Amino acid sequence: MRSRILVAAVGIPALLCVVLAAPPFVMALALLVLASVGGCELQRCVSGKGKRGLAAVSGLCAGLTVLWYHSVPDAAEVFFMFELLLFFGYAIRKGGEVKFDQVMAGLFGGIAIGYSFSSFLRLEASGVPRAYLLLPFILSFACDTFAFFTGLTLGKHKLAPKVSPKKTVEGSIGGLAGNVACGLLFVWVMDRSFGGCAIGYGPMAALALLCGVVAQIGDLSFSLIKREFGIKDYGHLFLAHGGVLDRFDSVLFVAPAVEILFGLLA
Repeated sequence: MRSRILVAAVGIPALLCVVLAAPPFVMALALLVLASVGGCELQRCVSGKGKRGLAAVSGLCAGLTVLWYHSVPDAAEVFFMFELLLFFGYAIRKGGEVKFDQVMAGLFGGIAIGYSFSSFLRLEASGVPRAYLLLPFILSFACDTFAFFTGLTLGKHKLAPKVSPKKTVEGSIGGLAGNVACGLLFVWVMDRSFGGCAIGYGPMAALALLCGVVAQIGDLSFSLIKREFGIKDYGHLFLAHGGVLDRFDSVLFVAPAVEILFGLLA
């Protein structure tokens, strides 16, 4: 518990500082680092700790993808082809030591994780105030928090017992309701203190509800991978909170969803 409080006490102010006040290159660098660590974590999960070279390549590709999807999104297929050739070329060079599932972990980590984190840079480039870059975090962490406490007090029916035994249907519903409440609170704060919100209460309720569903799928998806490969946490960067993929699993799904839905609803 003490380490969780410590991470929250340091992490929340750091997150607010990077998102709201730091120069754009600092935020880009932070996203690059998170993506790189996430790519390494996923590869270590699939391949084990013995494949350090492959994990490093996976992390490098994830970090570079953040910059690529932000800088030249219209040529994303070029970088995809580069990563495809890189990973299969590495596997061929190793003469069969690198397995197909490890190659796929590298491609998924490099492309999907990098693409998701780069959503923040594309949102900023679209011209929205930087306060809106907090939405993927709010609509992920709120869902997770409300789901946890609702499930703890009211949970009776298992949601996905073979993937995450502690999650319940009641907790899931509580997470969705909490997400909507926090989304509406965000609109209220923006209206009262920052000259208005780019989207109204109705569209925000819809966005928050959809992102709540996406957040829970993201959480369960990375839990599914951990269960398949028999690990408890992806890493220990955030102490008791685990690694990047433990802490930002929902965010990785919600960030692109916010980018897409915000463009439709704003």
